[in-house]
Amino acid sequence: MKTQLLLMSLSLTFSISAHGNVERDYPVMKGPLLGQKPPGMVAEPFAPGIISQSGWEVEGVFSPAMDEFYFTTRSGEGQPITVTGLRQQEGIWKKYIQFKRNGEVSFSPDGQRMHMAKGYKDRVGAGWSERKSLGPDFDRKDWGIMRLTASAKGTYVFDDYKSKDVIRISTVEDGQRQAPKLMGPEVNSGEWTAHPFIAPDESYLIWDSEREGGFGDSDLYISFKQNDGSWGPAINMGEQVNSAGWDAYATVTSDGKYMLFNRQLSETNTDIYWVDAKIIETLRAQNQNKTKK
Repeated sequence: MKTQLLLMSLSLTFSISAHGNVERDYPVMKGPLLGQKPPGMVAEPFAPGIISQSGWEVEGVFSPAMDEFYFTTRSGEGQPITVTGLRQQEGIWKKYIQFKRNGEVSFSPDGQRMHMAKGYKDRVGAGWSERKSLGPDFDRKDWGIMRLTASAKGTYVFDDYKSKDVIRISTVEDGQRQAPKLMGPEVNSGEWTAHPFIAPDESYLIWDSEREGGFGDSDLYISFKQNDGSWGPAINMGEQVNSAGWDAYATVTSDGKYMLFNRQLSETNTDIYWVDAKIIETLRAQNQNKTKK
C-alpha cells in the first residue's frame, strides 16, 4: 500500500460526532449484500452513494456469516481513521458498531475472530472482546503489519511495510504456531507488495503489488497452490479487475461468490469495488492449462 494514501487530505460527505466518530445516514437496506444487485465479471462500485461515496471508503469486508459488513473511512486531515460495522437485523441493515482503526479488519473463516494487524478480538455474545495481542512473534516494533488473514487451518499470511513491503506466512504444525517466514519471489517481487488474502482452504492467495507489465499503479495478483504445496507464479487478475489506478486490498466473501477490493479514482476519492469471483476460477483454469503444456 502506498503510505501517502493514509496521509492525503480528504473531503468526504460526513459529519463528526463529539467523540470524533464518522457519522452518516443510511437508507433502508433490505436483504443480502446490503440489498445490492450482485456484480458481473467486470468490477463496479459497491453500494454507490451508500458505502462508496465521493471520498475515502476502503477495506470493505463481509463477515463469514454474511450478516455483517465492515468498512473504513476518514473524514479529513487529522481526523481518526474509523471502522464502521453494519449488521443485518430482522432483514434490515443497521449500523451497530464504530471504532478507531487499529489494523485492517479481516476474519477467521469461522467468523469467531476479528483480526486487526498484530491484534485480534474474539466474539463475545453479540459483540467483541477487547483487542488482544497475537504474541511476540507478531508484535514486533520493527514489523509494520497492516493486514493479516487466516486460513481454516490457522495459517497466517500478513504484510510488513517496515521491511520494504514484504509478505510473510506462519503455519501451524502439530498444533504449534510456526515462526513467520518470508514468502518466495513469486509473491515478494515488485514494489508496494501488501494486503494479502489467503483462501480458507489455502488454494489461492491474492495480494497487491506494483510490477512491471501491470496496468499502471498497484494491481491485484493471484497465486494458486500447486500439487506439491508450493505457490504458483503471480498472475495479474486482468483488466476486468485492475485499472490504471491503485487497486488493492482484496477479500473474497465466504460463499466464494464475490471479491471486494479498493480502487483509487483520484487523490481524494478511493472507493470499494466488487466483481464476480468467477474470475478466480477462470484464472485457475488458465493456469492449469499453462501448467499442462
